[in-house]
Amino acid sequence: MISNGRLALLAERNFRVFYVGYAISLLGSAMSTIALTFAVLGDGGSAGDLGYVFAAAVVPEAIFMLGGGVLADRIGRRAVMLGTDTIRLVVQVTLATALFAGHPPIWLIAVLAGLLGTGSAFFTPALGGLTPQIAAGKLADANALLGVAGSAATIAGPALAGILIAVTSPATVIAVDAASFAASVVALALLRVPAVRPAARSPWRDLAEGWAQFRAHTWLWVTTVQFALFNLFTWAPYLLLGPILARDYLGGARAWGLIVAANAAGAIAMGAIVLGRRPRRPMTVAVLAGFGYPAPCLALALQAPGYAVAACAAVAGAASTISGTYYSTVLQQQVAPDMLGRVTAFSLTGSYTFGAAGYAIIGPIAGVVGATRLLAFAAGYATLSSAMLMTVPAIHRVRWRESPAQ
Repeated sequence: MISNGRLALLAERNFRVFYVGYAISLLGSAMSTIALTFAVLGDGGSAGDLGYVFAAAVVPEAIFMLGGGVLADRIGRRAVMLGTDTIRLVVQVTLATALFAGHPPIWLIAVLAGLLGTGSAFFTPALGGLTPQIAAGKLADANALLGVAGSAATIAGPALAGILIAVTSPATVIAVDAASFAASVVALALLRVPAVRPAARSPWRDLAEGWAQFRAHTWLWVTTVQFALFNLFTWAPYLLLGPILARDYLGGARAWGLIVAANAAGAIAMGAIVLGRRPRRPMTVAVLAGFGYPAPCLALALQAPGYAVAACAAVAGAASTISGTYYSTVLQQQVAPDMLGRVTAFSLTGSYTFGAAGYAIIGPIAGVVGATRLLAFAAGYATLSSAMLMTVPAIHRVRWRESPAQ
């Protein structure tokens, strides 16, 4: 039964209500990403155009993430998430309308993508702080289930998007994403969490306290630096050049959709495995899993056949579940609950900053050195950085805690 098994957390009302709305929203966003990609490419857009749109979505996340963390800790995580999902609902309605009306210019798509990114900048730190409020005592299972929802959306989203694009248009998919944000808003409104009274002190003091807490954990800032550079040198090239190579030698959107789905399938399968597991050294396990990330970059660099790239993507997906589940859980175990929003924001800001830089420069660099050479470098960097992280003693000193920090 759910109440006694690995899915026991779903029997708890607060988590179940949030989980349903969040999963629906993730599905809509997964569909929207595919639609946006091929809306740009379908209108004759280049890799550079696609990179600018991607960068426009990520830059605001880098700029506003810290403010989002402060706001989440000051006025409450649910309130922030409600506001941001309402904004994202309006943005997607606007984008869908523009696409239905004709062929909007790249600059307009980039502006709307930037507004979506701004919403994410406030939503993401709040999510990190909300999870312990609705899943106390089952943090690892909560993070695993949230990861599974994202991975399942990544499988179903591209497939549904591909079908809808084939029979209608990218605009229809964007409209579906708008409806999914509405579902998230309803779920968040139904949550029962304690109200938060805003602190009567300077936000700058809040930010300084969050920074001090972030610096106090060596394992945290070291992995933050590593993952920020990983986003720049490995993941941004993969996400940007993967669809281009899929179009050039694997058959286009369908091939890329299958690769993305394979990545998610690996993540889901691993999510079922990690549920209920409590490794003694969770950060060691998380870093070891990182060696699986560069597999699809290497396969694309070698111009491997589609099935081989998909298999490597599944390995990377499994790695992401292990790494993400235990990293998020340790963060929630080690950091005081009233600082989780700010510390989460600090841990993510670097990743978004370097990711945005990657999206902006990868297209032009690939035009000079070639996509396959750039992806070969991406695979090599990811492998080397994980090996270096394994030499950091603080990583191995982190032990599992059964309850969050107080």
